[in-house]
Amino acid sequence: MKIELGRWLVGYGVFLILIGLVGYLSNPEKARTALMSGGVFGALSIACGVLWLRGMRWARKAALGITGLLTLIFAWRATVGWLAVAQGNADKLTTAVLISLMLLATVATIARLLRREVPV
Repeated sequence: MKIELGRWLVGYGVFLILIGLVGYLSNPEKARTALMSGGVFGALSIACGVLWLRGMRWARKAALGITGLLTLIFAWRATVGWLAVAQGNADKLTTAVLISLMLLATVATIARLLRREVPV
């Protein structure tokens, strides 16, 4: 099933918000940034998806910029998390898994954004 780009971006944004919420709920004292960053970047991705669905062609470039930045951030944070787990810090396992999931979704979103598609 082919998912239209705008819907993909909305789904990706919802995913980021949900993962941010899960991250926060897993450790409310230390994971406020997970909730804030998931919410902010999720909302930006949803906005890009809605704009794309409304025919705004520049929304693809905005979404590509957002996901490019997130790829760098998530790759860095996932690496730090997995290194901590490898050094015996089991408390970082949930964080490493969640950030790795966000990285995978972000890379898939970049691949989707690089496909040629015109607004509906």
